[in-house]
Amino acid sequence: MVERDDSETQPVGRRFRQWAPPDLPWLRRRIVPPPDVTVEEIASRDIAEQEIFEEAIEEVELRTVADWELRFRAWRLAGLGLLLVLVLVVTMSRLLVGGPPSVAELRAEAGVDEWTTLNIGVKDDQYGVAYYDPADGGKWSGFDIEIAYMIAEDLGFRRADVRFYGLESEDRARMQATDPKGNRVAVQLVIASYSVTDKRKSEGVHFSAPYLFTEQSVITLNDHDPVSALEDLKDQRVCTLSTSTSQNALQDAEAVVSRKNRVRECFAELDAGKIDAVSTDAAILAGWKDRFPEKYQHWDLGLESIERWGVNVGDNPALEKLVNLTLYRSYADPKDSRWERAFQENLQAEIDRDKKTPIADGQQPRVERPDVRHLPWEDPLG
Repeated sequence: MVERDDSETQPVGRRFRQWAPPDLPWLRRRIVPPPDVTVEEIASRDIAEQEIFEEAIEEVELRTVADWELRFRAWRLAGLGLLLVLVLVVTMSRLLVGGPPSVAELRAEAGVDEWTTLNIGVKDDQYGVAYYDPADGGKWSGFDIEIAYMIAEDLGFRRADVRFYGLESEDRARMQATDPKGNRVAVQLVIASYSVTDKRKSEGVHFSAPYLFTEQSVITLNDHDPVSALEDLKDQRVCTLSTSTSQNALQDAEAVVSRKNRVRECFAELDAGKIDAVSTDAAILAGWKDRFPEKYQHWDLGLESIERWGVNVGDNPALEKLVNLTLYRSYADPKDSRWERAFQENLQAEIDRDKKTPIADGQQPRVERPDVRHLPWEDPLG
């Protein structure tokens, strides 16, 4: 015996009212058709009910989609808010708890804010690099001098607050210079055509990042035979600077080497015929060739070794970072042209028009960004 579904005997309106969701009360406001209604009327009403049913389903779906989109936006906003909070927490922890030092902390550690003047040891007899001219009111000029001013400016010193002191080559590691009266003066920086080498660093010299690449070359009097390699100076008398990196290469070439503390002493011997040549960094010799073009010949040796000039900062790691920060800004900031101007106005101007002996690399050496803390909205190049 087949069981009958009571729902089939119920009026359509009653069945629909039972199905209709509670949040759509308007669907329940139907009048149950009287028992004497015709089949056509029932069919017509069933069609109407079907349309109402489909409209209800569509509205439910739209509400469901709208509710999902609202929840998705809420979750996305919550996630973004959480990310911002995490970034803020990490940033503040680095600022307040750990991380690299700030510029202000480096200045305090280096003692910069306690200095009323900035004492810098430089060479005083290298045309185009660092030269002191007593006949011109005691004016200092040259590439190293401009690099010194650049560093001093970023340390907060005016040009009038910078004190230059001439020093001899062997005093560069000791950071001891001499004032015009002959008194010994301790300096905070040495910027004196000082090449960075592993040997010097192992002996305790603390260098900044390199600020110039140059190479070893040779100067002779004009009547000397051509020199294309150090081997051409075998058994000849050659002067170089004390503690210079050029000395070892000359000895390997079997030249008779003499050493002086100042390059002008080498040129005095060359002029007097006591030696046959002077050999040191090309950036140094180019200035003498440029000042006395009719007297000297400047020879390119084509050596592969590079001389990397750096700043001796002494036993002051905080000062080293501050100096490197200046060199990094000069290298990385396209609006900072101080290094380029220093090169063009000094070394570039000394290139021989007839015999273009290489002097130095015309681009500042690459400098890695120092690990210095700054706020997220601060410009590390500013």
